[in-house]
Order: sequence, then structure tokens, then C-alpha cells
Amino acid sequence: MRPPSPPRPLAFPTLDSLAAFLGSRLPASALASWGTAPGTKTLLNLFLELSQGECVLISAAAAAAPPSQQQQQHPVVRAVHVASVRIRNGRGALLMETGQLLSDGTLRSRGGLRPLSEKMRPGETPEAAAVRAVREELGERVRVRILGGEEARVEERDSASYPGLHARYVLHAVDAEVVEGVPEDGEFDTEEGGEHEDEVVVDGAAAAITVKRHYWKWVDDNDNDEEDVAGAEEGARQSAH
Repeated sequence: MRPPSPPRPLAFPTLDSLAAFLGSRLPASALASWGTAPGTKTLLNLFLELSQGECVLISAAAAAAPPSQQQQQHPVVRAVHVASVRIRNGRGALLMETGQLLSDGTLRSRGGLRPLSEKMRPGETPEAAAVRAVREELGERVRVRILGGEEARVEERDSASYPGLHARYVLHAVDAEVVEGVPEDGEFDTEEGGEHEDEVVVDGAAAAITVKRHYWKWVDDNDNDEEDVAGAEEGARQSAH
């Protein structure tokens, strides 16, 4: 017997079609919080992610097999591939992000510490996504040496950026070391260079919310306690933005 085909990602030609689809599947209170609750993104953010191939939406109804209990509980899932870049300096300390300044003025804490992370694009390898993440979040002058990565792992949880929307994160860990261009001690901040979605205007739609600045610190292994590790893993699951 031929195994069932995987569910096909859903396509949304317009913002209104996406709104109609989600409106019939997610709680109205959850959708109303998008872009209004601190740290969340807007419907336009999700539409642009889908348009750029940074994530896909999968409906439980699209699966060939009868939906499982989990599928019944989560009628739609946002699937994201994330490159999580573990950058170390000369003494072996790990670069962690502590927060982000968003375009709406919100200072978003990452719920602890997290490594540099970036949503992957179609056809992009984890290593290529890591190089792009360094350029966009740390700056054009920063150079790192990519050392390799680990086998991807999959985790599922509710999305922090889009409350009420379940998320499936495929996490690709990439190790790297600093070559030049970034402070190797203490705390510092950088300007985001890759997000311009807030410049997109759609009549009647709330503007996309983007990251404007990143806040970083170096963490030595002996300082990286269980709480910090949990925060780092949580941050990576939040897909890099």
C-alpha cells in the first residue's frame, strides 16, 4: 500500500483570503490580539512570511489519513524551518540575544537568552541562512567562520508571535566562531538590516511589525544555568522573530 502523501501547504493569493481562512478556524479573541498584545505580530506579517516562503500553513483537513487528536485540537499549523546559530568568541563564550526593539516601540524580551536565529527561505541551507542571519542582525562588517551543524529536530508549541496559531519548528543548529567585526566582551546592540516589511502598506490592514534593534550579551558556559538554557531553546523556537 502506498503511504499517504504529506499535506500540501496552503496558498493565499490575498490578505483577505488568509483572514477568511484563519477567521473560521482560530478563536476571534486570539486573532484580535495579533499586533496589539506586546510582542505579537500582525496578520500582514504572517501573509508576508507566507508570500516569501519563510513559513507554510498546513490544514489538518488536508492530511490523507484521518486527523489525529492533535490535529483536531490544532486545525491549522504554521511550519517554520529555523537556523539557530551558536556563535562563540575567542574564549569560548556563547553569543546570546537578550531582547529586541520592535517598530511599534515595544521592547520584546526573548523570555531568557537565545542564540542568533533566522527563518530559512526556500532552497536555503542552514549554513547559508546562518551567514545571512549574521549579515542582517549583526552587520555587514561582521565575519564568522561556519564550523558545521547538527541534525535537525522538530518541536511543536503555540506561536508567541501569533497567539492561537500552533507552530511546528524544524530547528537546524549551526556552530560558528567570530573572526572579526563584533565586540567579544560584555553587552552590545546592533541595528537590524534585513527587515523592511513595515514599509509595505495594505489599505485597511494593520502594518507589519518588524525588528529595529537587537540586544546581545556573551555568556560563558559556567554562567549558562538551566534557566538560561531553557530561554535559549525557547527563543530558537520562536523562529528568530
